[in-house]
Amino acid sequence: MGGGDVDGSVPDGRLAELARRWGVATEYVGADRLTHRVSAETLIAVLDALGVAAQDAERVEKAIVAIDERQWREFLPPVVVVTEGGGTFTVHVPHGDPVDVGIVTEAGEARTPEQLDIWVDPREIDGVLIGRASFAVPADLEPGYHRIKVINLRDTSTASTSLIVTPARLTTADRLLGHQRWGLAVQLYSVRSARSWGVGDFADLRGICEVAGSSYGADFVQVNPLHAAQPQPPLENSPYLPTTRRFVNPLYIRVTDIPEISGLNKQQRKWCKVVERAFFDENMSAQLIKRDKSFAAKMECLELIFGVPRSGRRRAAYREFRRREGKGLRRFATWCALAERYPEGDRRWATKLRDKDHVKAKRRKLKRRIEFYTWLQWICDEQLAAAQQAALSAGMSVGVIADLAVGVARHSADTWTLGDVLAAGATVGAPPDAFNQQGQGWDQPPWHPRRLAEAGYEPYRDMLRTVLRHAGGLRVDHILGLFRLWWIPDGRGPAHGTYVHYDHDALIGILALEAQRADAVVIGEDLGVFEPTVQQTLTERGILGTSILWFEHGPYAPIPPEDYRELCLTSVTTHDLPPTAGYLAGDHIELRSALGLLETDEATERARDERDRDAIIDLARARGLLDVDGDPTDPANIPATIDALYALIAASPSVLLSVALVDAVGERRIQNQPGTDATQYPNWCIPLADSGQNVVLVEDLIGVARFRNLVGALEEAGVGR
Repeated sequence: MGGGDVDGSVPDGRLAELARRWGVATEYVGADRLTHRVSAETLIAVLDALGVAAQDAERVEKAIVAIDERQWREFLPPVVVVTEGGGTFTVHVPHGDPVDVGIVTEAGEARTPEQLDIWVDPREIDGVLIGRASFAVPADLEPGYHRIKVINLRDTSTASTSLIVTPARLTTADRLLGHQRWGLAVQLYSVRSARSWGVGDFADLRGICEVAGSSYGADFVQVNPLHAAQPQPPLENSPYLPTTRRFVNPLYIRVTDIPEISGLNKQQRKWCKVVERAFFDENMSAQLIKRDKSFAAKMECLELIFGVPRSGRRRAAYREFRRREGKGLRRFATWCALAERYPEGDRRWATKLRDKDHVKAKRRKLKRRIEFYTWLQWICDEQLAAAQQAALSAGMSVGVIADLAVGVARHSADTWTLGDVLAAGATVGAPPDAFNQQGQGWDQPPWHPRRLAEAGYEPYRDMLRTVLRHAGGLRVDHILGLFRLWWIPDGRGPAHGTYVHYDHDALIGILALEAQRADAVVIGEDLGVFEPTVQQTLTERGILGTSILWFEHGPYAPIPPEDYRELCLTSVTTHDLPPTAGYLAGDHIELRSALGLLETDEATERARDERDRDAIIDLARARGLLDVDGDPTDPANIPATIDALYALIAASPSVLLSVALVDAVGERRIQNQPGTDATQYPNWCIPLADSGQNVVLVEDLIGVARFRNLVGALEEAGVGR
């Protein structure tokens, strides 16, 4: 048995029992394939983050009793989530009390569930004998959001709860079966055009879709998370550490595409043009992206445009957008307006935002500013819709594939607007693995499993609905987190955490329901250490998995691509690795060594990496896909090697193949090194350039020979329309 927390004691039986009742793992199998036991200290700290006191034997016993009695104290469960075709739920009332139970469907239809003949002995709770009645969810009830309503006929007390019926299987990917398609994976902020303001934007996304679809035959463009960051500089560079996952970053707005810009006076229009022209040199620079500079300039112009009166049609569209997004949008816009008023690190921030009277007073004073942030989200929504429409018009069968980050920053809009649905006292991360041998802490509060259920999963489903609105697909980063998440208690290192399990049937089911309604495919990033049932569950529910060529290794040799999954998005590389040119050269090993992220010496790590790399190259060579003289990793041979590797994954049955845009233009620089921050490496700040460090603009993509050659290799392998 392998080691766990080296400084911790082994948990006793009752503490371990309590942890298991709350879904907290007492041991796990790591990336090293060894079983690691979790220390008592970690279990106590994680339980504390869940709101469960377990610091001594007495409190452990009380907590076990409380969780045993919890369902008996509930008239109805906080939420009932079932898969279409059946399911059951229970009602608890004083023993012998008659009840009337009904279901009101999403369409308003009244249904009567059948009571099941299941006897469970009543239980005494606080001196009252409580009985349990079980009911069947009608097998023909359509997927959707319904309500269960109960009346105790003895004392006329009532209760209701959400009944969520989820699809047995998401069917949107079925149309992809039998024909392999490819698309581009793009870090949008990094791909600029001549008219960008230093950062790739929604108009650039539209341009990428048009070029990739019309000129190259791509069926999708997969982008990084577009979630909102802070409302003022300094902005967080990582798109995977947003302030909310529901709403969009105004940094991506193309200012000059807003219709109301024509309503500015002559001097204002001239000024906006001057600002736009001033970013031309930024767009042509291969140096680091300057988000703060771009954002500040855009916000100045956006504030001017916001003051322009809108036409009647535009006013109506704006009103409908506000109505649709409702309370969530109002609260997010309020947070943005308030966040402008408090300096970063102001200790009054958390206290004042918990004071409802203070917030109410501020909301009145900041009414126009709140309206401005609401309007920004409407503009984002319009421009995202235009990008997806351009993708479909260019012949893409899927279009834009959005990306859903794992979580949000600790001090963010979501932690304020969602309250205790996000757990305090712990952060999400990852145990030691190949990406980072010391483990990773992402500084993101996790969903609290119980409180999310008590909220009827509304924050989760509202988030999914918004992200899916203008997308043909959704990539769920670290979809393993819908099964279990690595919780790291505050004050402890990433290696000293443990997994907390979630109701994956509910989370995966709601994901399938929202995607079915949006007619979107879902791709789960199921890389890393996961339980054996994860991939089977995803496949059964119609959700694509993810395969990366470099990770598809058996015990002794690469897995033949023919053995990959069909319901899968397969690629050669990922944004957490260097572009393929850099990976072939071992740039990731060099960087990890320089940053002190290796647990072994660089020579040993490089030898292991080169062994696995060369085995894959040899597989491509053996199939006649690679015919070069000399070292295939030599810079002169790298383009041909990359083409061969993409031709190799085309031999898989995977319905979607993802081509990294960096590979299509010859970029080598690393976009992100997991587990590091800005003091170690400039993650998420590398603009798109070719092998000679010449910037590649959206307008250039149609003429990039490297791009055409790579697409040609795929077409020769039978991939495409």
